[in-house]
Amino acid sequence: MIVKISIIIPVLNEASHIADTLATVREASNVEVIVVDGGSHDETVAIAQSLGAKIIAAGTGRASQMNAGAAVATGDILLFLHADTRLPTGFDTLVRQGLQDYDTVAGAFELAIDANLRGVRLIERMVNLRSRFCSLPYGDQAIFIKTKVFTDLGGFLNLPIMEDFDLMRRLRHLGKITILNQPVLTSGRRWQTLGVVKTTLINQLVIVAYHLGVSPHRIVGWYRRAKG
Repeated sequence: MIVKISIIIPVLNEASHIADTLATVREASNVEVIVVDGGSHDETVAIAQSLGAKIIAAGTGRASQMNAGAAVATGDILLFLHADTRLPTGFDTLVRQGLQDYDTVAGAFELAIDANLRGVRLIERMVNLRSRFCSLPYGDQAIFIKTKVFTDLGGFLNLPIMEDFDLMRRLRHLGKITILNQPVLTSGRRWQTLGVVKTTLINQLVIVAYHLGVSPHRIVGWYRRAKG
């Protein structure tokens, strides 16, 4: 029997990306797709519905949206996918194989960024090294996790930012986090808008602030102002 995967996609005004993202799951076997809308004002929901996704509504914020999706999911594996990130061919088989070991509780893909800016390839290498050696993949790497583990852990904390980082830190104490060799392809819009140096600096300052105990609510305010 093929283990069922529930793909949970939090969205907010992602009409320009959601069709391409959903196209990458079309050929997967025994998969359900749950799109969790945080109040979109564009055609995101209509597009997702037309492509066969289940739609639910939740309060804005990735953590609350992903928890809401997990609450209605029926799969034995949860895969949390950003709306601007495309999965590789055969991802469903890769995910099932990645979680076969009893000691493995979760995993993610390597990261590729859909941009040809100077420095982007270096960012990819740094992200993938961090993921493997620190067992700290981030949300844009399509985190997947055994449903029972996610439930027992209490899901994502309702944080306005760094919810993926927090989840991974808690998971590392429970078992192995595997990083698959194949990459997901995530939109390069952040790097294209702000530039590689500024985007990387902002990301690193957010992590440092979180480690220093700064409130995530304060951090997200800084983050939004920095992005302009």
